[in-house]
Amino acid sequence: MAIARRTKWLAMARRHPSAWLLGVQLLGVLLYPAMDEAGASRALFGAFGIAVLGLSLWVVGRSPLGMWLALVLAIPSVVFSIAGALLERPGLITTAQLLECLLYFYTAGSLTAYMLQDHKVTRDELFAAGATFTLLAWAFAFAFAVCQQWFPGSFLATSESELRTWMELLYLSFSLLSGVGLSDVVPVHPQARALVMLEQFSGVMYVALVVSRLVGLTMLRHARN
Repeated sequence: MAIARRTKWLAMARRHPSAWLLGVQLLGVLLYPAMDEAGASRALFGAFGIAVLGLSLWVVGRSPLGMWLALVLAIPSVVFSIAGALLERPGLITTAQLLECLLYFYTAGSLTAYMLQDHKVTRDELFAAGATFTLLAWAFAFAFAVCQQWFPGSFLATSESELRTWMELLYLSFSLLSGVGLSDVVPVHPQARALVMLEQFSGVMYVALVVSRLVGLTMLRHARN
């Protein structure tokens, strides 16, 4: 009985990789506030990031886009991230963040292509819609992190530090992508404002094109039934 139940769970996991990616990323939102910038928490942060990268590669493997580009971005990202943490070189960490940013954008594009290639809505595509949203939020948060390293003072907030924390940038990214705009982090550098405008545009277009298509296909299926 236990073997059959375990087999059933493994089969469900293989059918819905997007659900695992979405769940891990939402779990990260709850765990990130407990992680600081030093010691064991930094190692845990890095390990969690590698787990998300692995799930992203799993998701890309089910999409019509190629896996090779995802690997080209993921492998150097892990190498630079580990090297930057061990050698305490901020430049290497910034390079890793840039590669992760590109990988998350590519994964979001892969999931979007996966959702658009079919003319019926499956359960995994609904999970993919949520995972794509979180991937875009992560991608822009990494873009903000790179921006403030290249252009110090790009973002202002209530805290006095010149650099915003990862949680502050992720909070800003979710606020912009969802369109609520409820954030105390303000872009002040021209490049930072350009990234903010791109994320605002991406959030509107994601709802207008992807989410509305899934809703329309769902309503069409119910009408036919």
